[in-house]
Amino acid sequence: MIRTGFDSEKYLTMQSARIEERIREFGGKLYLEFGGKLFDDYHASRVLPGFAPDNKIKMLEKLRDRAEIVIVISAQDIAKNKVREDLGITYEADVLRLIDIFRSYGLYVGSVVLTRYSEENEPAVRFRDRLIRLGMPVYRHYPIPGYPNQVLQIVSEEGYGKNEYIETSRNLVVITAPGPGSGKMATCLSQLYHDSVRGIPSGYAKYETFPIWNLPLMHPVNVAYEAATADLDDVNMIDPFHLEAYGESAVNYNRDVEIFPVLNAVFEKLMGHSPYRSPTDMGVNMAGYCISDDEACCEAARAEILRRYYKALVSEIKHHRDSRESDKIVRLMQTLSLSPEDRSVVRLARQVAEEKGCPAAAIELPDGRLVSGRTGDLFGCSAAMILNALKTLAGIDDGVKLIARSCIEPVQELKTRYLGCRNPRLHVDEMLVALSSSASENPMARLAMEQLRQLRGCEVHATVILSHIDEKMFRMLGVNLTTEPVYRDKTLYHE
Repeated sequence: MIRTGFDSEKYLTMQSARIEERIREFGGKLYLEFGGKLFDDYHASRVLPGFAPDNKIKMLEKLRDRAEIVIVISAQDIAKNKVREDLGITYEADVLRLIDIFRSYGLYVGSVVLTRYSEENEPAVRFRDRLIRLGMPVYRHYPIPGYPNQVLQIVSEEGYGKNEYIETSRNLVVITAPGPGSGKMATCLSQLYHDSVRGIPSGYAKYETFPIWNLPLMHPVNVAYEAATADLDDVNMIDPFHLEAYGESAVNYNRDVEIFPVLNAVFEKLMGHSPYRSPTDMGVNMAGYCISDDEACCEAARAEILRRYYKALVSEIKHHRDSRESDKIVRLMQTLSLSPEDRSVVRLARQVAEEKGCPAAAIELPDGRLVSGRTGDLFGCSAAMILNALKTLAGIDDGVKLIARSCIEPVQELKTRYLGCRNPRLHVDEMLVALSSSASENPMARLAMEQLRQLRGCEVHATVILSHIDEKMFRMLGVNLTTEPVYRDKTLYHE
């Protein structure tokens, strides 16, 4: 059972106050770089139980009248058709999704910035044209030769000066993006340059939840962040500048530490002095002060590291990559004495698969009970497991048939005879549709359907890589899914 370990209300209050304080320090406009996800921050909610996925957006709501959102996307990511793996959509599509969601919260989205832009990049040009047709202001920022080390070149008319100046109307400008490497920091610094030319007082700060600077370096929550960014090769480390300046340890990560001397030089060139003595100084993160149950967060973080390990294994198989990412996570697991089998659903799913000789899946329910499902004639292992879990939650005997075979067979015929599917078994979504159809006449089926919300936050493991349909359904159900890094069959092409 998940214990709450984080005080969200305290966090919202402290975080808003810290940002307000930073705005006052600069006496004008603050460009606030938002690292990580501004909402749907499920990593934070998993490792800090009690942290709501939309905490950051709620915090911004408190500053609604003063805040303006600028969304940054790299033109190179548009050209590569880069995808957000957690949502299964491109960065380009996510920009539009972000605009809609911000607006639904009553937040003002001022513009979109295309970084590393080139007129030869046809997909980026088309996306710019599309945004303009939708009435969204778009600005272009260009590659700078010698970036990020040639400070004199960068802070000049031929560097930041070539970028289009982003017209803003609020004193808190939140710079966010669909994912890492989009150019958020460079966008902030470019604005500082243009403001200095115009005589506008402005400053820069960074809002990055992880690593949490005032937790120990090897605290499981910080180790979980390193596991989550293993594909980026980020490394948590003690901030040497902070240690030298203040005589106290603070945790940061390698990219911020490495770039800080350059940032310092840019600040000195723009402002005549640097407002910061360390990369940690740039942050406004209060999350570490809001942990209410450290052991609960440690336990949740260890579980997240194991999920990241399985995710890395599957990603390497799907994208034909070497084992660099999973090898790094294994090293992190060893520092905390973690084993892949520490995930209880893994042990049960493997046991059932071995006993039955077919793919299996297992789920841990909110009260700690474990339920399994296996592939049969009617359902895939995921659909069977979900149906068994709903029965268990509803207190329905396992022998009770909630969906009549007469409801299932027409769906199977549709799939194989008319739609050309090789697999006649029902996926999770198809099983739920059949269950909901039965619910109109079967009170037991209705009772089972009413348990669906209880699945949110549950742990699931499957012994084979699931179809994208089932993966999507687990995301919609809010289930924490891992799978073994093997496909069910030996075909060369997998959807």
